Amino acid sequence: MSIRNLDSLFDPASVVVIGASDRPARVGSTVWHNLRHGSYGGTLMAVNPKYRQLDDLPVVARVQDLPTTPELAVICTPPATVPGLIDDLGAMGTRAAIVMTAGFTPAHKQAMLDAARRHLLRILGPNCLGLLAPHIGLNASFSHVPATAGSLAFVSQSGALVTAMLDWARGRGIGFSHFVSLGEHADVDFGDMLDWLASDARTRAILLYIESIEAPRKFMSAARAAARNKPVLVVKAGRSAQGQQAAASHTGALASADIVFDAAIRRAGMLRVDTLQDLFVAAEALAHYRGGSTPGDTAPLDRLTLLTNGGGAGVMAADAAAAAGLDLAPLPPATMAALDAFLPANWSHGNPVDIIGDAPVERYVQTLQALQADPDTGTLLFMHAPTAIVPSADIARALLPLAGAEPRRLVSCWLGGPGLDEARQVFQAAGIPSYDTPEQAVHACAMLATYRRNQELLLQAPPARTARAEPDLARVREIIAAVLGNGREMLTEPEAKALLQAAGIPVAATEVVGPDAAEAAAAARAIGWPVVLKILSHDISHKSDVGGVVLQLESEAEVRQAAEAMLGRVRRLRPQAVVQGFTVQAMVRRPQALELIVGSHVDPLFGPVILFGQGGTAVEVVADRAVALPPLNEPLAEALIERTRIARLLAGWRDVPAADRGAVVQALTTLSQLLADEPRIAEIDINPLLADARGVIALDARVRVSAAAPGGAAHFAIRPYPSAQVETVDWHGRPTVLRPIRPEDEAQHRAFLERLEPIDIRMRIFYSRRNIERTELARLTQVDYERELAYIATQGEGAQEETLAVARAAIDPDNVDAEFGIIVRSDLKGGGLGEVLMHKLIRHLKEHGTRRLVGTVLTDNRRMLELARTLGFESMPPEAGEDSVRIVLSLA
Repeated sequence: MSIRNLDSLFDPASVVVIGASDRPARVGSTVWHNLRHGSYGGTLMAVNPKYRQLDDLPVVARVQDLPTTPELAVICTPPATVPGLIDDLGAMGTRAAIVMTAGFTPAHKQAMLDAARRHLLRILGPNCLGLLAPHIGLNASFSHVPATAGSLAFVSQSGALVTAMLDWARGRGIGFSHFVSLGEHADVDFGDMLDWLASDARTRAILLYIESIEAPRKFMSAARAAARNKPVLVVKAGRSAQGQQAAASHTGALASADIVFDAAIRRAGMLRVDTLQDLFVAAEALAHYRGGSTPGDTAPLDRLTLLTNGGGAGVMAADAAAAAGLDLAPLPPATMAALDAFLPANWSHGNPVDIIGDAPVERYVQTLQALQADPDTGTLLFMHAPTAIVPSADIARALLPLAGAEPRRLVSCWLGGPGLDEARQVFQAAGIPSYDTPEQAVHACAMLATYRRNQELLLQAPPARTARAEPDLARVREIIAAVLGNGREMLTEPEAKALLQAAGIPVAATEVVGPDAAEAAAAARAIGWPVVLKILSHDISHKSDVGGVVLQLESEAEVRQAAEAMLGRVRRLRPQAVVQGFTVQAMVRRPQALELIVGSHVDPLFGPVILFGQGGTAVEVVADRAVALPPLNEPLAEALIERTRIARLLAGWRDVPAADRGAVVQALTTLSQLLADEPRIAEIDINPLLADARGVIALDARVRVSAAAPGGAAHFAIRPYPSAQVETVDWHGRPTVLRPIRPEDEAQHRAFLERLEPIDIRMRIFYSRRNIERTELARLTQVDYERELAYIATQGEGAQEETLAVARAAIDPDNVDAEFGIIVRSDLKGGGLGEVLMHKLIRHLKEHGTRRLVGTVLTDNRRMLELARTLGFESMPPEAGEDSVRIVLSLA
């Protein structure tokens, strides 16, 4: 991934249009017109051998004839000409190019990329509409309308949608920081855009229209980093099979299953919406709402309190909330009493809070005050229908001091037309989300709740190994090696159960016999009645399809009869199948157990994924399932379960006790660990996994392995917590753990920072001493291990563990420089702990392939400067008047 030279793409001092013309309905003509007649203040040049002048500006025949090197080139010439142009531009020093041209062959595209790579020249496109940066007046596109300056960034794979969205947004007064068409994204892709926009001060939220991605781990790393800084909202096309096929043919990329992409978006802390209009609805809500919209806030976002001056609006909002899965908050006695004190006797006495249509301004103010005093009321949805009693604008102005109070948890709906425009404008100017209908407002609230749940998933950083029990990996690998050595990929049922048992998942005991009815009956007699008989064949993976499973057999005669009938069915239905025999197992009698499915497969884009849902023979018909990206820990496994309908049945009903949910969670984390440990596992299907109050047990399983090793932690879309980097050292006679920081270290890290002396804070500024914001703590502890190293030194265990020191390095997206910072607790300075951590940091950066470690040190921080010299850093002389020194260590 790289943001190298992207500043030249989005903020160029000079632009050249290659293929500029004045011929109507030509791309070169439209691009030139948009640049020439817009408000771009940089130098503008043109190249076209057929012209000598355009709009009173000189035109040259070749790029070599340009009077100065352009920072950005816009290319509108045929595909065959592009590689040579890129090479010439790169040699001149041009740093970025927008390639509008379509119709590239794979050879042309590769030649273009090869030429660009030689000069570190960045390419947007090909086959793109271009980009707009309204804050600098840059319209390097062939859009028919310009963009209004604002704070939303929109990045789209579809050029046609770019023009449509520009038209739609312009009519609604929505402004943008950047508007970008990626086209075929041969070079600059979604990962690069997320990286660049995440640190762009003009961008408040990032909106994406995605059809496909080609570098999932890069995308996930960039998305997770961006989503920690600002809202990232996604419309992903291709929900249906037809849509996926259309997206694949449009982009030429392999489409991932939609449910997997949805899981990836959740896990990255982004918000997926269904429509382009929802992008803006959600962006407005997330930009202004503060109550519970970030992890750690206590306001219950999935709970609504409705305040209205009309019962109809309240009923409509309540219906919409039920459909969206949002609960109406019950009003506690104290709040009811407060409302009774000033509301008329015929008020609704519940939620929705209907204050009656004749309400004066004071009644609105008092009601909102009472509801805001109770944090359990959750999100407050204020709805107002105009009346002749009091002007709506007066109500808006009176509510403004309350509505703007922190934490903000008010959403508004002004029902009506132009007569309410002033009231809407009052609220919107104050940053209070405002919607036209109760349904739209509730929909925005539902998106807020989903966004917070996704942000909570972003906090999780599980290691590859999370299961409580240690698996018997030697046995797992022995089984897989035997199967592959036998020239097979599919495990038999006994082999699959043996593998799961070695991994730590409970299975039903199974006996294997040959294809002989008498032998099956003898095995059943030894096991005890009743039993289950199943066909055993390498050629039959779905046994029920051929009647290869018979339950509740009570005698030897029944077993013999079932075995002979089963053999006959297989010969008739699958004559080519070779039958190895039967499996016989005790009939598991757990009448109140639920049938679940737990499984995994390797997605072509995101690698191994884990599936959970309702199992049984009708699993495809019921289609109650959810997927997640490994690695899983217990909170992530719980979140996966919660996304299914069967989760409610696990809690028990009527006379059925709750299932052991902890056992289900353990089965999921055990599977996650197995997938990380054994890369040769390509597919697992445990169906059914019975779950009841006694725990879980796998009755049947299918496992496919592959010598190509498509799985394993190396192919996870999200890098697991690097537990292999945890080490214990002896420091002054006490065992001291050096380990990567974790999100759950937040409270411990706060305590560490609060023990620092002011002088140490000045020497190494991590935060403001007086106000340690939770967002800053989250940034320090929620590390993307793909691009940042942060090691802490700790002593003690469990609740007694305390942080002694921290060293961190933020790696640039090109993996060239890593900027470090280190701080040791004030009472422990001078003991050598900083040097211990620095050696660890340097060692792992070298393993990561980073080229340089850099830092900025105050000139009077003699202790750090001496340590830097000891470690081999070179000091750069400070600029005149500067009180800091730049230090650099080559890691090559």
